[in-house]
Formats: sequence, structure tokens, C-alpha cells
Amino acid sequence: MPDRPALVWFRNDLRLRDNAALRAATRGGRPIVALYVLDDGAPPGRTPGAASRWWLLHSLKALSTDLAGVGVELVLRRGPAEEAIADLIGRTGASSLHFSRAYTPWGAALDERVKAAAKALGAQCHRYRGYLLFEPEDVRTGAGEPFKVFTPFARACRRQGVERAPQDRPTALRAYPERVAADRLDDWSLYDGRPDWAREFGSHWAPGEAGAEARLRRFIDAALGHYAEGRDRPDEAMTSRLSPHLHFGEISPLQVWHAIMAAIPRREGRMDAGGEKFLSELLWREFSWHLFAQAPALHDEPFRPQFAHVHWLKDDAGLAAWRRGSTGVPIVDAGMRELWQTGWMHNRVRMIAASFLVKNLLVDWRQGERWFWDTLVDADAGNNPAGWQWVAGSGADAAPYFRIFNPVAQGERFDPEGSYVRRFVPELARLPARFIHRPWEAPGEALAAAGVGLGETYPRPLVDLKASRERALAAFGAIKAR
Repeated sequence: MPDRPALVWFRNDLRLRDNAALRAATRGGRPIVALYVLDDGAPPGRTPGAASRWWLLHSLKALSTDLAGVGVELVLRRGPAEEAIADLIGRTGASSLHFSRAYTPWGAALDERVKAAAKALGAQCHRYRGYLLFEPEDVRTGAGEPFKVFTPFARACRRQGVERAPQDRPTALRAYPERVAADRLDDWSLYDGRPDWAREFGSHWAPGEAGAEARLRRFIDAALGHYAEGRDRPDEAMTSRLSPHLHFGEISPLQVWHAIMAAIPRREGRMDAGGEKFLSELLWREFSWHLFAQAPALHDEPFRPQFAHVHWLKDDAGLAAWRRGSTGVPIVDAGMRELWQTGWMHNRVRMIAASFLVKNLLVDWRQGERWFWDTLVDADAGNNPAGWQWVAGSGADAAPYFRIFNPVAQGERFDPEGSYVRRFVPELARLPARFIHRPWEAPGEALAAAGVGLGETYPRPLVDLKASRERALAAFGAIKAR
């Protein structure tokens, strides 16, 4: 029956270009049924957070428009995914199912349930590479073990190389001719705007494949040549901001890798350092997912078991102030407010803000990871917990437990004029640069001239930075002796 359709299940690959599942389904000219299911089998606490749901809403709108442009309707169903897929195979008589691999433990389990459901209905099941450059089982040490240190992992990846070329975008698809029952996107209430805490997101982001490709082009043209030295500067637009697009698969890491490689030889070598550093960051993303493959409870259990014995403090007031960006430490507050206003935070500031919570406030890193999970548009099941465990010192290849970021020194080094702080902490905007990162040290006349009242218009620091550092060293040092 040559007209039996091929079913394409979209997951974290919300794009047409370089989509192996979509490309394979079109071979032979069969009609296409395109499906997205709102279910990935995630356990409680790992379903998409509020910021991710905002992004998903707009990304699905973009994908629906893109598919309509090549002649196919996006069918929406709410899970369980294996039931939705079985129903569509039964209704359409689909002869094959095509989808990208999931790398979360719950996604992998769902893969098996879906394959069993498709097989029971006589549909051939085809699974393709997912959202990584390298399959976790394919990068191993000489002893055949998974890597636990980034540098040798990255060397092994570079030795393997990335030879595959991104696949072209289809220009036209053959649509399944019959109407298929589907949900309405608006009925999912992914983001209803009550309260409209994400009201500014749309001015910062353009979810969808077109937005991802435009973001990559802007980064290469305007920032890649300065990335090596500029990536740590939150006061300058030197980062790619591709992370949410990569997370939702609006652009593939393969596309990004090849685009950066093609750009490196330009501008008399200026791209070289920036390009190589950016490729290293792509490999860090890979490394986080390879750690997750080794430790499926990475979001909830320390990679290094001895860190389960850290004596965390219960500081609800401190945690709430940190979430609000009201800690009294300007660079930390700027980052937390950037997160709330834009759904994103500069990576250098993520490390500073995380270190302040974990080391200075001695609050369990899992509390911070959960807040980021809910409020980041790029909340990622691999990167997010791996980053927090890196800061806490409990992860593989993590920062040593005694590495405690000094937020004042970090602010003065990476935001020297205070531009970033002034943007997100406007109550300090009129302070001179020499006091912007340490307003508690400013003389009274400087505070008055800037309209700053410590403890009134802007809080005093929650903790003494030096004393809290010593407290953290004692707490973490105690587990070293175990």
C-alpha cells in the first residue's frame, strides 16, 4: 500500500532543517503525518518549568507555521505519548514511525514503550540521533569507561571529529489527505499570562527555527571574533544566546558546529580563538549529557557521594531574597533579576549567583537548581544540574569545594563600569563605578548623591562575605575528612 503515511514524531527537534527523522520519512514520497505530543514521561519535578512552557508555546506556533509552508499540518496531542502514537497509527494506517532519540532516563524508557506500541500495530519504527553531536556510549576512555573529566573528554571528541554534514530543509512535503483529530494549542494553557511575569520575554527572544538561525548569524558576524575574551563580560553582548534554541532543537548542534568551523578562518585569525572557545563550550554541553547518562539522578543526588553529607542550612528568608534579587550583593541581584525579566542569565553570572547561594548562604544546591529549572528558558536536564554540581563541588570535574567566588571581585573584573548592574538594579544606577559592586563601603555623601538608602532603597548584604566564606570552608572541609 504505497500511500500509507509515515508518522514523524517531533520531540526536542522542533525544526525542518537537519532533522533526520523528517528527512528519512520523506524518502519514497509517502504522505507525512507530523505529530507533537505533550508528554515525555518525565517524573515529578522534571516536567518543563514555567519559562520552558512559555518558549514551547511559541516554538510550536513557529513549527506549525513552518510545516504549513511545506504543505503539512502539525498534529497536537496530549500524552501518554505511546497511546497518542498508537491511536494515530491506527487511524491513519501509518506504515512507519520516525523520531529522534531521547537521552533522559525517562525519555529512553518512553522510546521503548513507543517502539513496542508501533510494533504491535505493524508499523516499522526508526529512531535517529537526538540533540547531541556524540552518542554517550560512543565516547569512552582507553579502558572503555565513560569520561569524568572534561579536558580528555573534549580531546576524544575532537579526535572522533564531526564529519556528518547538516541535512537540507525540505522544500515541499506530501500531506496526508484526510483530517486527523488534534488538540488546539491554546487549550493546553502552556502559558496563560496570569500573572504575566514573562511579559518581557518576547522583546528578548524569537522562538522557532528562523529565530535560531538568525541568532546564529548575528553571533558569528558580531561577536564570535571577540568571544574568547568577551564571553565572561555580562556588560557586553558577546555570547551566542543559542542555548534555548539548542534545547528545543530549533537548531541542531551539528548546524552550529559546522557554521562555527566555516567561520573560524575569517578575519585574519580573529575568529580562531573565539571559534575554538565556542566549540569547547558546545563540547561542555555534550559532557554534561554524558555525565547525565552515568548519573540519571544528577538533578537530585551528588555525583560524588561524600557530598551527600554536607550540612546545609535551612534559610527560607535567604533563599527567597536570592530568588527576588534582593541579597544586597549587586552582581548577584542583577543576575537574578535578569533571569526573572528575560528567562535567561549570563553564564558567568550564573556561576556567581550559584556560588553565593551554595557557599555564602550554605543553601542546598538543589534548591537553586529547581529555581533555575522553573525560570530559565534554556532549562536543560543535562546542563542545569551539571552546572550546579560544578559550583557545589559535588560533580565530576567540578570546581574544588574551596573555590568560592568573591562576588565583589567578580563584578569588578567582569562588569568594571557597572553597566550590567545599572541595567538590572536601577536603584544603584547613579553610584560611581568604584562603589557600584560594594555600595556598603560607599561614603554617606556618595550614597545620598546617588539616591541610595542602604536598608531602604537597596538592601544591605544578607551575610558578611568573608565570614560566610570561612563558614563554607568549614562545612565543606568537614566532608573531605570522611
